[in-house]
Amino acid sequence: MTNSSLGRAYLDKARKRLPVLDLLYQQGAYSDVVREAQEVVELALKGALRLVGVEPPKLHDVGPVLLEHADRFPAEVQTQLRDLARISKWLRKEREFSFYGDVDFIPTLEYTAEDADRARRDAQHVVSVCTQLLNPGG
Repeated sequence: MTNSSLGRAYLDKARKRLPVLDLLYQQGAYSDVVREAQEVVELALKGALRLVGVEPPKLHDVGPVLLEHADRFPAEVQTQLRDLARISKWLRKEREFSFYGDVDFIPTLEYTAEDADRARRDAQHVVSVCTQLLNPGG
């Protein structure tokens, strides 16, 4: 399997997971929306890196790697990289809390519909931008 075909597979997985965010949201599972959105964003960004020939590190937040290799991306994607890196950083920060919580942080009580809306919108945006790499110039 080539880096490019693996990158396409990651983006395909990210796109297929987007509807799950809506289902979880409808069920009021807001902390789960945040956690799943993080995974969607991670898959999409790692897929994007592979599509431009960069081996992604085994980290949950690859935003800094996007910025480091900005010159490998088409211009229309380059203009979005800072935003994608910001989203990756935010969701990475929420990754463990949204899933496990802590003794004084119960995820099902702490995360709100607004948090889940933000996570869904951000995940959709990241996938949309990264998908542009599948049809460059088109």
